[in-house]
Amino acid sequence: MENAIRAFSNHIEIERNLSPHTKRSYVNDVKQFQQFLLGNGISVRKGGNDKHIDVDQMTIRAFLAFLYRKKIKKVTISRKIASLRAFFKYLLREGSVKNNPAELIQVPKIDKYLPTFLSVDEVFSLVGTTFKSDIFGLRDKAMIELFYSSGVRVGELTGLNIDDIDWGSGLIKIRGKGKKERIVPMGGPAEEALKKYMGKRDELFKKKRNNEDDDALFLNRFGTRMSTRSVGRLLDKYVLSSGINKKIGPHALRHTFATHLMDGGADLRVIQELLGHESLSTTQKYTSVSVGKLLEIYDRAHPKAKGGG
Repeated sequence: MENAIRAFSNHIEIERNLSPHTKRSYVNDVKQFQQFLLGNGISVRKGGNDKHIDVDQMTIRAFLAFLYRKKIKKVTISRKIASLRAFFKYLLREGSVKNNPAELIQVPKIDKYLPTFLSVDEVFSLVGTTFKSDIFGLRDKAMIELFYSSGVRVGELTGLNIDDIDWGSGLIKIRGKGKKERIVPMGGPAEEALKKYMGKRDELFKKKRNNEDDDALFLNRFGTRMSTRSVGRLLDKYVLSSGINKKIGPHALRHTFATHLMDGGADLRVIQELLGHESLSTTQKYTSVSVGKLLEIYDRAHPKAKGGG
């Protein structure tokens, strides 16, 4: 099975053009399934055929039961099912299995939730917090301003290169999921913060010890590209110092960006384009968040809203 996983990894990287994050998740999910089989003494070979893998639905269901007992989130289990479907679909194409045992496995019903977001006042508190005047403070200010003004994902932010910024038009090229590209505006405050950071970026660049990430926009103290974990830790620090009584991550700023656009009357399809969502249904979750705004307008404008005769 080790060889099959290695071949599957090459397949999803070359033929399916998946993002590095998605590829890593798919491969790790299949490897976890392999470990489950080994740990429970379940053989996938029958008849001495080294190329044929024999896994049935009951084995897949036993793996899912194992995940449920570990209290794995439903959304994560759904992704693992998708990973196994893709894996066995590939093996079916290669003739290594007779059928896809994960094809008819039902995914768990995902609990609906309202995404966490900040109010306008909370955002102003965050971006208005005290940033140091050194290169690190200028960098952090630019990152947080860009998060809110463009709605980028944290991986998209850390993946930005200097050449992705069009200073003349105030636009940024974003490389999103599945290596898809989109163009988004960066906004005045973010552009100003970025220019101040770029004025001192060379201070970090001079600390480089290799030729990697020469074009990376946001650099760490070693002069190499920032990691998503480092950005998350920095955001935690500034959220705490801003006095916002919420636990938020980088994705909450993306939700905030979309919610505030909805509240401002932006068209749903425009928001979809700015966020880089493939499906409009993904963007529509922000409409439920904005129900509060609708009720606020209703209470203020409708004669009967306050129980008047």
